[in-house]
Amino acid sequence: MARNAPSIDAFGGGGFRLDGIWHEGSLLILGDEARAWPVASLAELTLAALQPVLDAGRAEVEFLLLGVGARNAQPARAIRETLLAAGIGLEFMDTAAAARLYNVLTSEGRRLACALIAV
Repeated sequence: MARNAPSIDAFGGGGFRLDGIWHEGSLLILGDEARAWPVASLAELTLAALQPVLDAGRAEVEFLLLGVGARNAQPARAIRETLLAAGIGLEFMDTAAAARLYNVLTSEGRRLACALIAV
């Protein structure tokens, strides 16, 4: 895994199990740290909510893997353009797909941030 990135063991029911520990609600995983993320729906996603990813910058984050909820939908243009301007790629998909892909990508040593809206 990339650094000591946590592993997503399970998801659904309004949260995620990382390395055997249940986390209620949405999550932001950056490097080896997972933290509660106050975004309950794609409509609530703001640049402020992504500030830790932007602060980490291109040196630490190749791209943001964004789980947008139960169904795939495109994030707002301002989000996409700001990440692009910062040199951080964006991959978005439904949360279930993002949670599964996260484990694969971190096992490959990819430098990514993962923001998951709980379903």
